[in-house]
Amino acid sequence: MIDFAIISLFPEIFESTDIGLLGKAKEKGLLRITLVNPRDFTSDRHRTVDDTPYGGGSGMVLMPEPFVAAIESADPDHHRHRILLTPQGKRFEQADAHRLAKMEQLMLVCGRYEGFDERIRHEVDEELSLGDFVLLGGEIPALAIIEATTRLVPGVLGNAFSSVDESHQRGLLEYPQYTRPLHFRGREVPEILRSGHHAEIARYRLKESLRRTLERRPDLLEGREMTREEQKILEEILAEKKGQDA
Repeated sequence: MIDFAIISLFPEIFESTDIGLLGKAKEKGLLRITLVNPRDFTSDRHRTVDDTPYGGGSGMVLMPEPFVAAIESADPDHHRHRILLTPQGKRFEQADAHRLAKMEQLMLVCGRYEGFDERIRHEVDEELSLGDFVLLGGEIPALAIIEATTRLVPGVLGNAFSSVDESHQRGLLEYPQYTRPLHFRGREVPEILRSGHHAEIARYRLKESLRRTLERRPDLLEGREMTREEQKILEEILAEKKGQDA
């Protein structure tokens, strides 16, 4: 089971976790989400959570008092691993999903507006980002992290191998997949996948996985420790490519 505490000014965004596999995970007791709104820890009638920054500048900055109060309310003894979602954070990757899934008790702090008062950062354990772009807030990254980690909890996915044989799990992009019909708009399911020869199918999939990674995400191959089979197949792909370019 994985237990999230979410600090957010817009907790209604997380209603989407009540449907699909996340909803089923909740029903099974494999996922728990506690929502905490910093506005509940304000004292003025406008429930103010932001203010203009010292030193000037555009936009509004989230104030430390309501956010720190919300964090401590949800985690008074700091048992949870606290994560601040910000464009300044480390880029979230599949390895992080595995790491966080083992922690069981997590907190995701979602920002809004022009950012956090710097003193809020001192209350968290790490900062994460989805990538080099800016969103309106941290709720979408939080949902992504919830989904990426929860699906790794045993019992959440129907197929025990679904979380293993997929993109990024082995450091490679996933191979092409096909289902019925056999023929569709002039394109046919590769014959090898219909052969029933499991060893050849496995080699075909590995080759296509390496080919797709080389074409779309060559950075994933840089510094990768290749198995002997992977190196041999990659050499085949490069030879084929050289022949096509000649």
